Amino acid sequence: QVQLVESGGGLVQAGGSLRLSCAASGSIFSRYDMGWHRQSPGKQRELVAAISSGGRTTYADSVKGRVTISRDNAKNTVYLQMNSLKPEDTAVYYCNAVRVTTRYAYWGQGTQVTVSS
Repeated sequence: QVQLVESGGGLVQAGGSLRLSCAASGSIFSRYDMGWHRQSPGKQRELVAAISSGGRTTYADSVKGRVTISRDNAKNTVYLQMNSLKPEDTAVYYCNAVRVTTRYAYWGQGTQVTVSS
């Protein structure tokens, strides 16, 4: 079982930056692929970025060049650095952990990101 706690969300003006953090506990962090997803009202949850247990990264086209995902296995934490934020980035951002062997996924409670124009 993995517990995930996101932090770092907030209100920022367009063009600004935020860094989201997701602290994991309860299991061996390095055994999980990690990801950030987001959901805005009336829309489906979508993948923003993911990082495998081996460090390979994937980004949604809408955030490429503006977002960087990273992980610190020593701190059991995954980060999402977001730059040049746009109003359309406004959403609740969720961290997830996917066990490499079973593909079972755990989710955090989400953190709100609001970008004002």
